[in-house]
Amino acid sequence: MLTNLTLGTLLGLAAGFAPGPLLFLVLRESLHHGSPAGIRTALAPLISDPPIILLSFFLVAEIARYDLILGLISLAGAALVGHLGWDSLKTAGIQIDLNQPASSSLRKGVLINILSPHPYIFWFTVGAPIILQAKDSGPLAIGLFLGGFYFFLVGSKIFLAVLIGRSRDFLGSRAYLAIMRLLGVLLLLFAVRLLLDAAAFFL
Repeated sequence: MLTNLTLGTLLGLAAGFAPGPLLFLVLRESLHHGSPAGIRTALAPLISDPPIILLSFFLVAEIARYDLILGLISLAGAALVGHLGWDSLKTAGIQIDLNQPASSSLRKGVLINILSPHPYIFWFTVGAPIILQAKDSGPLAIGLFLGGFYFFLVGSKIFLAVLIGRSRDFLGSRAYLAIMRLLGVLLLLFAVRLLLDAAAFFL
């Protein structure tokens, strides 16, 4: 149970703080229209992700009998998490282009998330396999993983929206860089675990 909550927390924080289309929209909304607009945009994954999770889970569950395919998915997941970890370690701050048109619409945030390939890749290679494993421990284990993931995914974006609404300097601060580098190290360690899991399918 604790493992699932820990994984959800780590991955949620990494996805929440990492630069990406949705985060940039959250930050632009906060800068143009204040923190409430950024907070509304940060809620987009709660609307856009459930269909993606269900689709990914059923696809992974269908091929769960094939160890070779699951091994390849685990390898892809390890590569994705390792890439996220390396990007976190290299983070040097975020620059926001204020000249781009802003949109204070939650609908725009949902649309950006649905059209981005990142949620699909993440849930198919990392999230759905974790849920499939957690299923053996019962619904509570799945709930802890998803609850931890979305609490910290959305919560971290809300945290940044509030900070940016008050000060634009945080994204270049030592505190933000320290958070990203700590997350980078933890993600690289998790990538190693995924590699070990993948190796088990080929042995």
